[in-house]
Amino acid sequence: MALAFLFPGQGSQAVGMGVALAERYERARAVFAEVDDALSQDLFALMRDGPEETLTLTENAQPALMAVSAAVMAVLARDYGIEAGRAAWVAGHSLGEYSALYAAGALSLADTARLLKRRGQAMQKAVPVGHGAMASLIGPKSDLDLAEAAARAGSEAGVCVVANDNNRGNVVISGSKAAVDRAIEAAKEMGARAIALNVSAPFHCPLMQPAADAMAEALASASIVAPHVPLVANVTARPVTDAETIRRLLVEQVTGRVRWRESVEWMAGEGGVTRFVEVGAGKVLAGMVKRIAPDAEALSLNTPEDIEAFAASL
Repeated sequence: MALAFLFPGQGSQAVGMGVALAERYERARAVFAEVDDALSQDLFALMRDGPEETLTLTENAQPALMAVSAAVMAVLARDYGIEAGRAAWVAGHSLGEYSALYAAGALSLADTARLLKRRGQAMQKAVPVGHGAMASLIGPKSDLDLAEAAARAGSEAGVCVVANDNNRGNVVISGSKAAVDRAIEAAKEMGARAIALNVSAPFHCPLMQPAADAMAEALASASIVAPHVPLVANVTARPVTDAETIRRLLVEQVTGRVRWRESVEWMAGEGGVTRFVEVGAGKVLAGMVKRIAPDAEALSLNTPEDIEAFAASL
């Protein structure tokens, strides 16, 4: 039974995440303390107590979500003897790619935290608030072809592209506000439901180029080594192990499409994965997997009880 570890992206954060792990496991507390030290910030207190609007800020949500994923992986290794190498592949949704690389040994915990803090700040600053937008196209007709057609219609008014191909029935577009507004109308005319997302910036589109430039600079000096487990990359939907290729793809990822549906399809097909395990806050990715690869098992690990049940199943 081939296994893949998956790591969630922004949107899965919630006040209180990681608290049960910290209360139960010494190793989880150590991970949260190390992230706090790396950032010179009491991030765990924010995760524990909020306020929600501060936790949701991109520069806080990104390292916080990684910290929960890292804590779960640390507990699996320290308390249950389950290393990342038990998986055939790792993959992460957007910022989750950094969590995956940490889990696979390509990045240190401190460097991962600092890179995500920088990534969040750069993405927030790239486009003035109110100038960009994102929208989710949902429903049975909302596939990639419809989303690309809607984005083309929107691009008549500005930048508009498909940002996240999550699964059939859930595709996200991103770009300038006027363009996304036009794309929403076009999508509705084509029979899809289209909902503007409450986001602070238009992620994964060309408007994020200033953030990509900032991450190119930050990643240039980061220590990245070949992961112990191949990463199925967002922008290629294929595995990669070469450290310099990973460095390049992390820069491309800022403006590029998150090809999540294709990534899961590849892992469930050529990759031979029959069990997908979402590591960290929320259950978003497990839900996506069930829609993409219904014959595969999908589960989420974010509580002590989840971790114990998973360990007992191996």
